[in-house]
Amino acid sequence: MDPYLIATILIFLSAIFGYINVRFLKLPNTIGLMIITIVFTLFVIGLSYFDPTLLNFEKEMISKLDFRELLLDEMLSFLLFAGALHTNFNQLKIQRWPVLMFSTLGVLTSTFLVGTCMYFVLQLFGMEVAFIYCLLFGALISPTDPIAVLGILKKADVPKKLETKIVGESLFNDGVGVVVFLTIFQIASFGTDTIEAVDVLQLFGKEVLGGILLGGVLGWVTYRLLKSINDYDIEVIITVAAVMGGTVIAQKLHLSAPLAMVTAGLIVGNDTVRDAVMSETTEHYVDKFWELVDILLNAVLFVLIGMEMLVLVVEGDYIIAGLIAIPLILACRFLSLLIPINIFKKKLDFVPNTNLIMTWGGLRGGISIALALGLTNEMHRELFLVITYVVVIFSIIVQGLTVGKLVKKLKE
Repeated sequence: MDPYLIATILIFLSAIFGYINVRFLKLPNTIGLMIITIVFTLFVIGLSYFDPTLLNFEKEMISKLDFRELLLDEMLSFLLFAGALHTNFNQLKIQRWPVLMFSTLGVLTSTFLVGTCMYFVLQLFGMEVAFIYCLLFGALISPTDPIAVLGILKKADVPKKLETKIVGESLFNDGVGVVVFLTIFQIASFGTDTIEAVDVLQLFGKEVLGGILLGGVLGWVTYRLLKSINDYDIEVIITVAAVMGGTVIAQKLHLSAPLAMVTAGLIVGNDTVRDAVMSETTEHYVDKFWELVDILLNAVLFVLIGMEMLVLVVEGDYIIAGLIAIPLILACRFLSLLIPINIFKKKLDFVPNTNLIMTWGGLRGGISIALALGLTNEMHRELFLVITYVVVIFSIIVQGLTVGKLVKKLKE
């Protein structure tokens, strides 16, 4: 199937479903689009009992798309740069240490807790799944999704200090989470005999620190280029070139492209840099351009998430395991945040119930599904893909729709 045709269909569906949501449902766009797409896909499946033409066409289209590659290698860099560009750098600077702890220690702790809990849950169902594969699931489900978080928290009326923690954590723990996943994936694939602790530290250090360093260089070069001219057309193109060029360089050097884009976006979006290098007109056009990119790619992404249910091998035990996983993952996230919050809450004047709000507001999204799609059959891909999908659907729809109400109730 022609890539242009696939892109046209996805954008057309995003536009139609987006219109239905804004006109009738009036839900946050990410949530509304995904709900409508799931209902549409279920309708297509139901229609297939009478005429399978539309279902076969949708399946063919999904089979031609590598969701994992499309999201992790192409769309994610644009979405993270756009998200970082509009993040309050000064607030993030104040909250840098808890954000760092949340996105490193928090992810590692959650990975171990989730993996251990799921190992025993699956044993109860008579599913003999090796502990290392359960850890792999823990690694792919532990990072909160910056795309879902940014899209929903904007409308949830979360206190600014707390919003910065959640957004900052989601921007950085995504890159860290992918590295943790890749490390465990290698151990699961080749065994502990061929991989030593030094190799793990080298991979982690190169991907994480190398990605941040590359992002710093990209941000500085972009800053210098923007400062030397005053032409908003070219300045917008320079920011696009930085993202696309930076992503290619990161991939070639085996560095973390997500962390590179977050770092570059924070530097370019910093108020001090903006005031020094951008005229009011340039700032307006750069912001509006990246807002539009963010909105368009978000819409396409959540339509794709809704359509990806066609690749699931649905079994009753898988669904039940997914439903049991929801409270377990939330409990593990709550526990994984305890140490960082207790260390910093007095120094940085945390808002009351920070842990509860961060637990419920830490949404899972497309990144977890993309990583689950990268598992091999030996790693129980079909099982963990269904569990991941159940957790993501609950996270985006239930948690996404209620996080604002939770914040309001806790304020009373």
